[in-house]
Amino acid sequence: MTINWRWYRFDEFDAATLYAYLKLRVDVFVVEQTCPYPELDDHDQAAQHLLGTDESGSIVACLRLLPPGAKYAEPSIGRVIVTPAARGTGAGHQLVAEALAHSTALYPGAGNRIGAQERLQRFYAMHGFEPVGEPYLEDDILHIDMIRA
Repeated sequence: MTINWRWYRFDEFDAATLYAYLKLRVDVFVVEQTCPYPELDDHDQAAQHLLGTDESGSIVACLRLLPPGAKYAEPSIGRVIVTPAARGTGAGHQLVAEALAHSTALYPGAGNRIGAQERLQRFYAMHGFEPVGEPYLEDDILHIDMIRA
């Protein structure tokens, strides 16, 4: 699968792309994971957003990068999604690698801290993240904080 990656600041989105992006986040985090929670959390405006699209222009992977101080002292990737059709293709690893390279370029030496779903701990460990602290419940899903120095 060929994926085209593009970074957006919030004010750079056109209405159709923003709608598709936010709809995907709700479809996965609220509907697929059966987790009613406030998906729109007022962090999007300060974030940079990475969207990966397929040959047809459909979003197949996305995430956001929060600057240092927005959620943690370190920059933080989050809202990481790979669509069901793209799962198992390596798209998730490409997505995270793109995000970490961008984060390092923007914030050299700052590392990255995430609040990962606990079941994805091994996935993030493959990208250099290590657990910090104990697992905790957030929105009825087990999470763990992880840091990448």
